[in-house]
Amino acid sequence: MTVTPMSPGLLKGIRVLDLTQFEAGTTCTEALAWMGADIAKVEPPRGEAGRTGFGDAFYFMMYNANKRSLTVNLKDERGLALVKEMVKKADVFTENFAPGAVERLGLGYDVVGDINPSIIYAQVKGFGDGSPFEKGLSFDPIAQAAGGSMSITGERDGRPVKPGPTIGDTGTGMLMAFSIVSALFDRARSGKGRRLQVAMQDSVMHYSRGGFITQARTGKAAPRRPPANNPPGGIYPCKPGGPNDYIYLLTSRANPEHWPRLLKLIGREDLIGDERYATPDARLQREAEVDAIVTGWTKERTKQEAMAQLSAVGVPAGAVLDTQELIDEPSFYDRGILQQMTHGERKMMMPTWPVRFDGVPTKVEPAPLLGEHTTEVLSDWLGLDAAAVAQLRQDGIV
Repeated sequence: MTVTPMSPGLLKGIRVLDLTQFEAGTTCTEALAWMGADIAKVEPPRGEAGRTGFGDAFYFMMYNANKRSLTVNLKDERGLALVKEMVKKADVFTENFAPGAVERLGLGYDVVGDINPSIIYAQVKGFGDGSPFEKGLSFDPIAQAAGGSMSITGERDGRPVKPGPTIGDTGTGMLMAFSIVSALFDRARSGKGRRLQVAMQDSVMHYSRGGFITQARTGKAAPRRPPANNPPGGIYPCKPGGPNDYIYLLTSRANPEHWPRLLKLIGREDLIGDERYATPDARLQREAEVDAIVTGWTKERTKQEAMAQLSAVGVPAGAVLDTQELIDEPSFYDRGILQQMTHGERKMMMPTWPVRFDGVPTKVEPAPLLGEHTTEVLSDWLGLDAAAVAQLRQDGIV
């Protein structure tokens, strides 16, 4: 690695009481942790559901970097009282339990806000208050189905497809993280706390805004694969013909030079100025012919070769890279975008926070082992000594 990763420390001193699980909530608090906030991840003695329910430490590792874990039995009155004491010290409280669960635990907004009026209380749910499905459970695929992204993904005449990136989970978490930081900034001026709520369905709609542009323009539901408005544009096959041996290229109506640049590159200068293909509308009428011309060139090259050559002449293009190819790319390590995490006996290469601060990437600290920081956090937050924590352990509270 050519740079030394380090925390930017922008949220140093901010304490986050983290009761999130799985991915949407944990992504939010992980983003805050990367910015330097102290994330006290409160887990039940068995561990949060995302740690235990999947039987795969890699899942937990990916979404809980840079946090501290303490175990507390919230079903015991003394355990609940302990967390309420932590509420007094917290800047942010986060949760993404099933609808109504946090209230049943005794940590609803009415309780937490009364204990600490300046707290930022952040909740992630599947569906918003007032939605006909507000009591429904949600995971990423549910949010993507109900939020519109599946309906605009896939082949034009095929079935809807769930996009691979977890925009319902990670995407929602990122929106909440930004909102928390904004609320903290406002609190510094006003002294007021906030209650933040985001629904995964609503978040996916936010990420699907392009489809609503089509809806507004046509008055009809956005299709899965709208016709290209400036052929060539789309996915083209490359050699040797593996499952991801494709390249995505496009030519933009905003830049009419893309088409002649492409023709020069592929050795079809004879078509420059040809009325059959000279304008976007003309090419739209002959889209299949245009795609065949481009495919004849891409199939003779690997996707990496095609991308390099297209980019060199100023035609937007991207090879369809799979996770193994990305893992094998040295520049991601040199730039600190991929870093290794060690979690107990497991190691994993993981994508880090992509923003660099003054040219430096953010350091990845390991996701915590279950209860690894119980004594440390209770000492830091509440001033409990080792004997007091030992007694809590003996009593089954932590």
